[in-house]
Amino acid sequence: MKKFDDDLEFESLNDEPRDTRFILPIIVVAVLLVIVIVALVLLGKNKDTSADLMSTEQSETTETETQTTEVIGNIATTESTEEVEADDPQNGNMGTDTGASVDVTALLSAGNVAESGETTFGIDVARYQGTIDWSQVAASGVQFAMIRVGYRTQKTGEIVADTNAKYNMQEAQANGIKIGVYFFSTAVTEDEAVQEADWVADYISQYQITYPVAFNCEGFENADSRQYAMTQSERTDMAIAFLNEIYNRGYTPMFYAAKNEMLGDAKWDTSRIEKTYKIWVSQYPSVPYPQTAQSDYTGTHAMWQYTNQGTVAGISKPVDVDIAYFGYAGTADAKSDVTPETVGADAEALMNFSDVNETVTAKQSTNLRNIPSQGSDATVVATLQNGETATRTGVSSSGWSRVSYNGQTLYAVSSYLTTDLGYTAPAANTAAETTTTDGSGSGDGLKTKFTACNDVVTAKIEVNLRTLPSVTNPDAAVVAVLKNGETVTRTGINTDYGWSRVDYNGQTLYCVSSYLTSAQ
Repeated sequence: MKKFDDDLEFESLNDEPRDTRFILPIIVVAVLLVIVIVALVLLGKNKDTSADLMSTEQSETTETETQTTEVIGNIATTESTEEVEADDPQNGNMGTDTGASVDVTALLSAGNVAESGETTFGIDVARYQGTIDWSQVAASGVQFAMIRVGYRTQKTGEIVADTNAKYNMQEAQANGIKIGVYFFSTAVTEDEAVQEADWVADYISQYQITYPVAFNCEGFENADSRQYAMTQSERTDMAIAFLNEIYNRGYTPMFYAAKNEMLGDAKWDTSRIEKTYKIWVSQYPSVPYPQTAQSDYTGTHAMWQYTNQGTVAGISKPVDVDIAYFGYAGTADAKSDVTPETVGADAEALMNFSDVNETVTAKQSTNLRNIPSQGSDATVVATLQNGETATRTGVSSSGWSRVSYNGQTLYAVSSYLTTDLGYTAPAANTAAETTTTDGSGSGDGLKTKFTACNDVVTAKIEVNLRTLPSVTNPDAAVVAVLKNGETVTRTGINTDYGWSRVDYNGQTLYCVSSYLTSAQ
């Protein structure tokens, strides 16, 4: 039955009229068109997808290339940096290991002479030691001298050369004593400290500086000091600026201070300074070296100033004495090729003269000397008589006048001079002769009258004690020299000629009154 049904179906189609027989081909064509259209649509979508994929791939490729370019750029930069660091001597030497402790006080030694570990003996001097005979100093065994070259004033801040600095460097060098120098600073900024260091380096450039160049700063706690308001850290920074500039100028820097200022960073940041620079400590034991073998300052130090009361042949004043725990096999060359001019000692180094401009004459007669001293180191150049005149250009509180006489600068005892050009010496006084029982005389036939007194005096600096009140009488021998701090009893005074009578070790002696001052 099923077969029948199928046959009937086909039979019915075959039996349709002619105008319906074209429907099937039309349907087939339509289906084919639909298939073609669908195929075309699908093909277009595939092209869009491919384009998107290509765009994505190109974008990813471009991004990758960009990233690669950036990485290559970093590599190039790194390679360039590595080339620079290859020339850096510190490169590769910054390990994490901790090295052994070392004494770094000698690290900043800029001299061109090899430093040794021997102990050497020296002195430090300024104009306050007067005119030094350096040949005698050398013969005494002194190996080095630290010489003050200058200072900056406390109030005005002016840099001033020590008036005997060049003479001391010249003569110490000529007598085979190795020299270092020091500068007394009152700088209030790091720039001022660098200025001081440059001034020092220029000033000493013509001399053979073998030992260090030291920084010295004291009195900063005085209310009238220009450094009074500075903090400890600021002062330390200022000192380091000076020391570093000295090193940059080719000299070995060193820091000087007293033990009590450095110990435990009391007044200076010593712990900072001693890491790089030599330390010179001032500490005076009651029993000096060599009985006291070393300083009791526990901080690192390369030089020890152990007394300010040393006695050295060739120096008439007390002097600071030092031990350096280092030395030098040779002597450094001067930085400059220019030969320094030959200079003389400063005759006025031990006294300050106030400038004046006045005409004077001798009350009677007075010796004019080449230096303001009555000692053996002074030479009498001329004698000024009463009525003759000279121009006084300076007066010192120590009893001396500086005068210009026949084109020369000479010195006379002030009490022997007067601005009264009509001055007449007192005539011989019979009463004075009869009341003066000590037989003293001025050497010119006149008796010297003394008014009795009783006071204790000392020398302002030092003064000769003579057997007669005269500097011209050959019988007026110098028996002793009274120094500042020593005392005598003054028993009489003469105001006309400026003499005092004193009792010294049981002897009656005479000295110039203007050299004395009350000891009370």
